[in-house]
Amino acid sequence: MRRALIVPILMAVWAPSAAARAGHPAPGQGAARPLQAAQSLGPHEQAARDIFQELVEIDTTDSSGSTTRAAEAMASRLRAAGFPESDVLVVGPNARKGNLVARLRGRGARRPILLLAHLDVVEARREDWSPDLDPFALTERDGYFYGRGTSDDKNQASIWIANLIRYKQEGFVPDRDIIVALTADEEGGDSNGASWLLANHRALVDAEYALNEGGGGDLKDGRRIANNVQAAEKVYFSVALEARNPGGHSALPRRDNAIYQLSAALTRLAALEFPIELNEIAKAYFAGMAAQQTGQLAEDMKAVAGPSPDLAAAARLAAASPSYNAVMRSTCVATQLSGGHAENALPQSARAVVNCRLLPGADPRAVERALRDAIADDGISITPVSEPVPSPASPLRPDLMDAIRRHTDEMWPGVPVVPFMASSATDGMHFRNAGIPTYGVDGTFFDVDDVRAHGKDERLGVREYFEGLEFLYRLVKTLSGP
Repeated sequence: MRRALIVPILMAVWAPSAAARAGHPAPGQGAARPLQAAQSLGPHEQAARDIFQELVEIDTTDSSGSTTRAAEAMASRLRAAGFPESDVLVVGPNARKGNLVARLRGRGARRPILLLAHLDVVEARREDWSPDLDPFALTERDGYFYGRGTSDDKNQASIWIANLIRYKQEGFVPDRDIIVALTADEEGGDSNGASWLLANHRALVDAEYALNEGGGGDLKDGRRIANNVQAAEKVYFSVALEARNPGGHSALPRRDNAIYQLSAALTRLAALEFPIELNEIAKAYFAGMAAQQTGQLAEDMKAVAGPSPDLAAAARLAAASPSYNAVMRSTCVATQLSGGHAENALPQSARAVVNCRLLPGADPRAVERALRDAIADDGISITPVSEPVPSPASPLRPDLMDAIRRHTDEMWPGVPVVPFMASSATDGMHFRNAGIPTYGVDGTFFDVDDVRAHGKDERLGVREYFEGLEFLYRLVKTLSGP
């Protein structure tokens, strides 16, 4: 997943109170401690950076990497920190797709809390990145960490491990077990670690609830505007479009060229927009976020949040931001294209994959019909690549939301905590369907106008990484304290 596809949808806005702020130091909005260079780090921060670097520099792509290598590396660190062998396990369906499950034993007063992150990353080719950056080397430069997985999701994986070790070193005994699960194939592949663990080792990861990726903070023009808590996801659904014909010799072109046929259909598909659906959740989101904006943007947000939404304002919001657009409608977009079998032959087939992200409650079959109507060509087949898997929203637990609000207020006074729905898919889907509520939260802030997860020169702010480290240290300790 990750932040390239985050769509905040407010379920409630948890704004810090003046009374809460009065009890905490006010380091200034944006930074608890501005940390920019390795030589200024404390011992636990340096340890986290070392873990982060080790993870980034292990290839965990599906094509050539191994999550087992990364899982074993983290297991070695935990064992060296004093965790018993029985509480540090690397398990998986095959030699390349190992998952780490580690446990810090508590007093058993409450059911465990699960800290979830994935070890795998999307593919990254050196030639696709800037010449001076290697996607599989952690490069610190100009206040950023560069490397594949720095923002999705090796940052959070390294934080969970570093903080678990810190708790152990400090002699912290939680009132519940703290479980860390670092999994395989969240981004793709045939060995999804979350579903495999639930199917084969449920007892290892069973918990009252889980904290996962998918949350994090929004930076806009250098200002922290929201700390997001992901409590639900849009539904992931892909279909394949394919045109076929007999082909022939390229010296004798025909009008029924499969590539041209598919291209024309995709051009028509590009103009398809699903209707705006401003449900109560979307309205509440825009009502809450309007206070963080100014000018026409703020007015448009107010206009769509009322009992009779202004559709012209909604259209302006949709045009202003892909995130706002995805709040209000289901989306489908072409993501893969292939065709032909030889440069001197007419293509016998051309194929495209269209990826859809459906609002909760949307009917996948109705989406297929809308695609069919849009392409207006009975000669093109539409076939689901996989069936969508919806998952229920996680209830907003007061204890969790209060703790997130408290520590957000400590570190970034005035920044609201905003529950939202993500347009991307995460492993939280599997745990929610298994009856384990899951929340995306990490306290790491990203520039909403410069999202690089899954793309060229993926990066994460150095200060933002260490703030996330501290935020999650405090949060998990509060949620597992006496």
